[in-house]
Amino acid sequence: MGWAGIQNGELMRLAEGAFDGFVTVDRNLSYQQDLSKVQIPVLVLRAVSNRFIDLQPFAAKLLAALPNAPPGTATIITL
Repeated sequence: MGWAGIQNGELMRLAEGAFDGFVTVDRNLSYQQDLSKVQIPVLVLRAVSNRFIDLQPFAAKLLAALPNAPPGTATIITL
């Protein structure tokens, strides 16, 4: 997609036109960005790390949360 090196704010704006949600493990994102300006849901995974083995258990909860997650806010997903 050619998005390497793009910062969070611009990355979220690009994601608005291409995806149904913005998924991250960055717990500080909601403090660093004004999410009220984002038109897609932001889902924050409270994982131990960003390694696949640590993220895989979140798949079912993530898919269940996405349809109900409101745009412009951070939805925290925990196990």
